[in-house]
Amino acid sequence: MNQKERFKKIIAHFEENVPIAETELKYKDAFSLLVAVILSAQCTDKRVNLITPPLLSQFPDAKSMANSTQEEVFEFIKTCSYPNNKAKHIRGMAKMLVDKYNATVPSDIDELQNLPGVGRKTANVIASVVFDKPAMAVDTHVFRVSKRLGLTQNAKNPLAAEKQLVQYIPEHLIPKAHHWLILHGRYICIARKPKCDECGLQAFCKYYKMQK
Repeated sequence: MNQKERFKKIIAHFEENVPIAETELKYKDAFSLLVAVILSAQCTDKRVNLITPPLLSQFPDAKSMANSTQEEVFEFIKTCSYPNNKAKHIRGMAKMLVDKYNATVPSDIDELQNLPGVGRKTANVIASVVFDKPAMAVDTHVFRVSKRLGLTQNAKNPLAAEKQLVQYIPEHLIPKAHHWLILHGRYICIARKPKCDECGLQAFCKYYKMQK
């Protein structure tokens, strides 16, 4: 099976079995999603969804967040991983939005990456989820699942994986494919003991064939 066929069959499986695939982070607008994604680094979406409502109730937009102190933000987010760093980033991000972008989250991936705490993965999440751009965010789940399925080959880092994935996924499906791979990695193709017996992708999966 060549790469084109592998992608086609895996996409067909997801389209049939997971017609709705979207972020599990709760958000109201671009700013609230940006805060949530920054918080989600090495932290579960479940935990982030507990933290964001009180935080965003107090600081609902870039202007109010920019006027907060790092200590105030820390108090709301101290139960997530790396709260000191994230408090600094979230406040810095809000301040730059106010100073440079008229308090509005930009849709451009390069501009998003100018913001404190925003790397390529986070920028791609915002671009695809909020602005429906064909941006493939590669987190640990996407990186692991795409490697196991054989969608990527010898990708040394997330950027290399991203480039291989967007080559074969139809542009209009890229935002959804990101969620397909994340959700598959979160619930089926988990890191330590993948649930291969529950997986409908056995016929196309390189990892599964190697285990047999």
